[in-house]
Amino acid sequence: MMGVHQSQVELFSYRVNLEHRIRRDHPLRRVASVIDFAFVRAEVARYYGKNGNVGIDPVVILKLMFLLFFDDVPSERELMERLPERLDYLWFLGYGLEDGIPDHSVLSKARKRWGKQVFEQVFIRTVQQCVEAGLVEGGKIYVDASLVNANASKDSVIKGSPELITAYKQAYAAQETKLQDATTPEGYQAINDRMVSSTDPDAALVRKGGGGTRPRYHHHRAIDDAQGVITAVETTPGSIAENKKLMSLVEQHERNTRKKVQTAVADSKYGTSENLAACVEASIRPHLGELENRTNRPSDEAGLFEESRFAYDPAADIYRCPAGQKLERRRFHKRRRTWEYVAAHKVCAICPLRSQCTRCATGRSVQRHELEAEVAVGRQMARSVAAQRDRRRRQHLMEGSFALAANEHGFKRSRWRRLWRQQIQDWLIATVQNVKILLKAEGKRLTGVLGMHISLEAVSLFQSKPWERHWVVCCQFLSH
Repeated sequence: MMGVHQSQVELFSYRVNLEHRIRRDHPLRRVASVIDFAFVRAEVARYYGKNGNVGIDPVVILKLMFLLFFDDVPSERELMERLPERLDYLWFLGYGLEDGIPDHSVLSKARKRWGKQVFEQVFIRTVQQCVEAGLVEGGKIYVDASLVNANASKDSVIKGSPELITAYKQAYAAQETKLQDATTPEGYQAINDRMVSSTDPDAALVRKGGGGTRPRYHHHRAIDDAQGVITAVETTPGSIAENKKLMSLVEQHERNTRKKVQTAVADSKYGTSENLAACVEASIRPHLGELENRTNRPSDEAGLFEESRFAYDPAADIYRCPAGQKLERRRFHKRRRTWEYVAAHKVCAICPLRSQCTRCATGRSVQRHELEAEVAVGRQMARSVAAQRDRRRRQHLMEGSFALAANEHGFKRSRWRRLWRQQIQDWLIATVQNVKILLKAEGKRLTGVLGMHISLEAVSLFQSKPWERHWVVCCQFLSH
């Protein structure tokens, strides 16, 4: 006889146990077994008084922010709307069916009260857990950066004189861009000195491809070679050049993992003389792509002599050009940390090889880094076969890390405004990605143990109970 379910509203429910409603292999159950969120109580205790209203448990608040990026929930308001209908969320938070749902404003108030250090500690804890689980090799890291669209439209950009923009940024305590870290060439006025977003003054105006100029942040990341664990994260305004953060990411990696970096791998944007020299001085192999500076290093395509055609005489501290004329030291570029060598103007003017050497009216110049010996060693390492192999691996390992963050965790656009909030977002996304790596490794370990257990059972049963062979074969098939 076919049954028909009669739907009735229960006034009282005494038999609902969320512990029994959530399956054993649920991802959040595994997250709860891997990450202990209780540490946050001690971290934020100083922000709460002894009297007054009882606030929401900090553990619940931190778990809510984790869920926001773990499942890429579009907004905090929507997260709170989903809570009553998601039994797994309620179980993860330790809530019951009748418990009240916090207002979405609780999360923004907690971020403002706690600051960013708490979320940095959450990220560092996941890195340390990955190290303890043997998922971090530590000796080789991959470094890269990606632009993140700020939570501000193009219409929010206002233009004005440098003095007006500076005053506006000071009024809003905006993050200032250091000239030596910016992408603006020396001698040019930066666009961010004449424009600012009124919505998010910390975000710098940056052009990306054919998408035009808009407010953006720069996310800098280092990942380990073994399993792609994110070991270092830094967030800056979009105008900060990514190659300026190589050594700071190396230092952060070593601090978080307590392992010494032996090889740093990055694309050609990082292959500057400064980075090559810094790596060699720190006993790090710089497997960096070679950066072509077409302003100071004429290429064969332009029909001009490359700098390699100019021989350096260390005894006399001069260069000899292909025509045999000498180029003497003239001045030091502090920002680039290079000495400039030039030939006499009269000599260059009448040189028969001038058309192959320079098109500059003042003659040819050659730049030499103050640590040129270290740069030469680093460049040789960067051109090795091992470096080329590492850079090929970087393409799928690093780009895959960014792609996962963008596709599953809302990485490419800021949820909130101002730099310190963007840093919180980046730490939370990196935390979620590391947790997923931990879960994946834990799942493989459990599968391996289960498979070994069944195989041993199979040997025993085949020897003692031939009639159960079919059952064993089925178990082995299911285990795989």
